[in-house]
Amino acid sequence: MWRSLLLKGTTCLLQVAAPRSLHQRPFSFSCLRLLTQGLLHRPPGAPCVPRHQGADFFLSYKGVREYKKDTQSTIEFPLSPITVTDIKQYLRSKEIPFHDGYSCLHIPSIFIDSSPKKDSFSLFIDKTTGQFLCKESLVEGSWEDLQDCLEVMQKDGQDFLSPHVLLGYPESVEEQEQMERELREVQEIWSSSVPFTDLHEDEVQLIKTMFQITKISNATLKKFGVRLFKPTKSLVFPWFGGPDCALKGIKLLSAQRTDNDTVAYNEATVPKCTSYYNLFGLPLVSRMDSEVVVTGHELDTLAVSQATGLPSVALPRGVSCLPPVLLPYLEQFKRVTLWLGGDIRSWEASKIFSRKLGLRRCALVRPGEYQPCPVEALAQGKNLGRIIKASIPAAHKSIVSFKQLREDVYGELINTDQVAGVKWKRFPELTKILKGHRKGELTVFTGPTGSGKTTFISELALDLCMQGVNTLWGSFEINNVRLAKIMLTQFAMQRLEENLEQYDFWADKFEELPLYFMTFHGQQNIKMVLDTMQHAVYLYDINHVIIDNLQFMMGQENLSVDKFAVQDHIIGVFRKFATNSSCHVTLIIHPRKEEDDRELQTASIFGSAKASQEADNVLILQEKKLVTCPGRRSLQITKNRFDGDVGIFPLEFIKSSLTFSAPIKGKLKLRKVPSKSENEEEEILGNAVAMKKEDGKKEKVAKVTKTAKAAKTVKSPANGSEAVQK
Repeated sequence: MWRSLLLKGTTCLLQVAAPRSLHQRPFSFSCLRLLTQGLLHRPPGAPCVPRHQGADFFLSYKGVREYKKDTQSTIEFPLSPITVTDIKQYLRSKEIPFHDGYSCLHIPSIFIDSSPKKDSFSLFIDKTTGQFLCKESLVEGSWEDLQDCLEVMQKDGQDFLSPHVLLGYPESVEEQEQMERELREVQEIWSSSVPFTDLHEDEVQLIKTMFQITKISNATLKKFGVRLFKPTKSLVFPWFGGPDCALKGIKLLSAQRTDNDTVAYNEATVPKCTSYYNLFGLPLVSRMDSEVVVTGHELDTLAVSQATGLPSVALPRGVSCLPPVLLPYLEQFKRVTLWLGGDIRSWEASKIFSRKLGLRRCALVRPGEYQPCPVEALAQGKNLGRIIKASIPAAHKSIVSFKQLREDVYGELINTDQVAGVKWKRFPELTKILKGHRKGELTVFTGPTGSGKTTFISELALDLCMQGVNTLWGSFEINNVRLAKIMLTQFAMQRLEENLEQYDFWADKFEELPLYFMTFHGQQNIKMVLDTMQHAVYLYDINHVIIDNLQFMMGQENLSVDKFAVQDHIIGVFRKFATNSSCHVTLIIHPRKEEDDRELQTASIFGSAKASQEADNVLILQEKKLVTCPGRRSLQITKNRFDGDVGIFPLEFIKSSLTFSAPIKGKLKLRKVPSKSENEEEEILGNAVAMKKEDGKKEKVAKVTKTAKAAKTVKSPANGSEAVQK
């Protein structure tokens, strides 16, 4: 009986999960574990369910070549997104007490014995996603997992469950080996690194000068456990976590000087960055502390702690992401000061992260000439405590005056290059016109059918993603496997079908990109798509969303409804989402049917004028269909709200790598393909031109002859002769 149930549950896991409603939940994997693995805390004498290798035994067998499927690469969302009201109603129905926190609900943990800690609200439920985390046992899971646990506890009359119920089980032997290998690597690097107190003073000064931290004392470095890894001259920042505060990972930071005499930092984490959730400095924070300074870099945390004595932690991925799994560790603080750096990008990240943390308790340090990042401020002898006290509250009113905007305007004037956004490396001509990729904008992209819109926009998005722009793809026209294949080919710059031995190498590198895919295909409800986008922005700090394309997402149903009105509504929804979420949305729209010999214009975009009116940028992929040589495609920018520059530049498609690039100047020659009618026209025109040329030659000869005869008959006035004119 139990084995058939296990196999049935495994079969469901191997299928593609359809969107689920919270009110009609399928039998989940966690509940399956509860019933089949006998991990409940049962009273003595209770019957135990037979043990087995479990569903992971079946999941690990995928044929000869095993691989690890990244469950975070695709984003699914239930039909009825969970709300904080739903969570509260469910907890009340189960008579579970809760505290309403800033970003989480706090309830007593069901994974520890509640008798000694009746007032311990150590289980945190995310208000937005329903994800939960028990800080005591480090058990985490989804809202459905928590519901399953509570249902089983109520059914069996248990007070608590064993923490092993939901602790992560490896998907395969390969993943288990990788985890063990990473842990060994962490231990080896940590044991080989040297504390600064054990180094010679000259070497210490050399390292501090290299990293520009001469003002950071050895006592501060020792307090935070920072060491030096001599083979690579890298600083080692440890990740201590868990009830026993064990070493879980490390971050290596190396430094090198650039041509303009600045220091460029290179980071590497073990385990890889997608599994690295270290709030550096958290073990030094007391449970009684009510204020914390959050920085974007470990060195900044050292500077804040040394200069002010305030509790300070550093985000694991800097300004690129604030993983929601870290929010429970910041719930205890009544005031959170975000000082993520000294540039515009860190300022934008501060405003986004403050929404997750709760606006009413957050304060932001505005970057500027007199308020650089903390480590630079310490080096310049500035008063860091005064800067933190002068931070502005994140919450703002609906009406502001120029006095409140003055510093923002000044910041944009002195940081024009950063305000312009992320530059494209593969398309420098596009950067010259648009200046960069900016958050909060809506880009409308169109082009003829079959011209390569998806292929081009995938490379455009890949270029940004490789520079750290968190990207979400919504491909409603082609499936995700085909899209990922195109992007992987563009990433490797070669056909991997011909080099299969290199597939794992490039796939491993491609997997590290902050790239996610929606699992939708074909017609979808706009509300469901929007909920998924908001979910992704909250969970993964998405900066760029691509919708390919609008017509496929709308579908052809409800023909009685005005399709132009529906399209205008959807475009308005995307416009509002881009502005409110500070996320760039690229919307691909098919054009109206035009003649093959006519170029597309802004008015060629399908639908009403709302698409071009709402858009900040309008890009058109032009294609000369009657031309068959390289250079027949070009990209035209017809609208640029940022600074007004528009233009067009040629593109050349490289089939071997599925990429576009600007062709070499001087080698572009267009050759038109004539049709039969065009051949006849050309022949007639050719004859007419030839006749015209012949007549022109005859007229020229006659004119020259006439001039020569006239010159012979003219006599000199000195001889008294007259000029004869004929």
